[in-house]
Amino acid sequence: MKRLKFEELHLSDEMLRAVVEMGFEEPTHIQSETIPTLMEGKDIIGQAQTGTGKTAAYAIPILENIENGANYIQAVVMCPTRELVIQVSDEFQKLMKYKSNITVVPIYGGQEIGRQLKALKKNPHIIIGTPGRTIDHIKRGTLKLENVSFVVLDEADEMLDMGFKDDIELILAKTPKTRQTIMFSATMPEDIMRIMRRHQEHPKQIDVTQKKIDAPKIEQVYFELHEKTKPEALSRLLDLHNIKLALVFCNTRKKVDSLVEILKSRGYFAEGLHGDINQNQRERIMSNFRNGSTEILVATDVAARGIDVNDVEAVFNYDLPGDDEDYIHRIGRTGRAGKSGVAFTFIVGKEIYNMRRIERLNEIKIRRAMIPTLDDLDESRLEGIKNILSETIEKGHLSKFINYIEKLVDEDFVTMDIAAALLKITLDRKNESFDNSMNFHDYTFQETPKEGFKHRKGKSGSRRNDKFRSGGRSGDRSYSSKPEYGFDKKKRDKRKSKENKPWKRKKK
Repeated sequence: MKRLKFEELHLSDEMLRAVVEMGFEEPTHIQSETIPTLMEGKDIIGQAQTGTGKTAAYAIPILENIENGANYIQAVVMCPTRELVIQVSDEFQKLMKYKSNITVVPIYGGQEIGRQLKALKKNPHIIIGTPGRTIDHIKRGTLKLENVSFVVLDEADEMLDMGFKDDIELILAKTPKTRQTIMFSATMPEDIMRIMRRHQEHPKQIDVTQKKIDAPKIEQVYFELHEKTKPEALSRLLDLHNIKLALVFCNTRKKVDSLVEILKSRGYFAEGLHGDINQNQRERIMSNFRNGSTEILVATDVAARGIDVNDVEAVFNYDLPGDDEDYIHRIGRTGRAGKSGVAFTFIVGKEIYNMRRIERLNEIKIRRAMIPTLDDLDESRLEGIKNILSETIEKGHLSKFINYIEKLVDEDFVTMDIAAALLKITLDRKNESFDNSMNFHDYTFQETPKEGFKHRKGKSGSRRNDKFRSGGRSGDRSYSSKPEYGFDKKKRDKRKSKENKPWKRKKK
């Protein structure tokens, strides 16, 4: 199915404004199919995994149909865990930013129930909760569902696996039969289908689970890091592998603009491409990218469509895509016309599970590696300096400099010390824009092997306004040397030692 644009979904101006502000340019597959169906008042059985944009798929139609003047609960969203309840609630809050007088209350175990009771007394419009705590409020009489128009079962298979089948049945029984019932699940066991047959009327079935897609034969590597360390990691990888033409993918327009400014401040020739760029600007940017005057193109998935450049050496998934299929489309932009290519992916936190799904569905293996250290960069640059020295010696015209070295030797300097000092000065200048306080290697997941990534051989240099020549990189440092970008090991160890001490009662 062709993806629609948000403007084609007949949404309110307030909703479109919120969507644009969140940086989304185009609905995902599940959103394109679900939103129009729900706006027509139909029930849905959706098969979709986490990471496909399914929350917005049901949140947008619900928010568009809420009667904000009515003081009763109109929508109930059931989630298996409190973490998902909080995540879904946050998504609702962002989407309803410009919708006045709509209230959403999350209810889940582990939160003080008094706070929930107080919030429920104010007659919210939308409840997002775990089945257990929702049943608790129903039994207390603090949650009345007789006027509910929407019921959503998010990750229904997970709720059944956790033993919430009876709770779900009870919650559905407390709501009117005229409601819209929306169910999303990654799998479709028979228990779910039986529940839906009892509680839905002629539901539309939507399946956006990805089938296997042919992945291009390129090297694929991922790195686990923190969000704030991404710019530093990107810079180190660009320099280590001496990449002359790279395509960097971000999920939002704001991220594109922000990253372009960071890269420019670090001396890279970077430009951004997203939905706000007009056609004339796009043509100019693409022309610069094709002829190499722009070496790094930062783009969103929508803006990158139609880009056909055979010389792209590397693709960076600066953000893991929200739609699994987009991963394959992204990395396929390198390794073209018989050339080699590499795809780097940055993984933050629980995104590791989304990446594992991409691997499984497409039968590919994405290898884990570590972000290069400054020592790694020095080793690469020393090889580049060796090549430059060889070329310079071959060209000759060094007599003036030889005479000066001889003067230094007469002043009791040692030639080996002079050469070493000059190398150190050169490397220090090249490292000025890097943050050596970052410790990427503390960010690890036990189930994945620690592997290094061997960079490709070739000349190494730093970027200046004359491209990949020796010398320091222009631009000021973008980040200060604060340990917040990585873990401060000393503080962590000190904190752990305190936590491990048994508590001693003071004697009276």
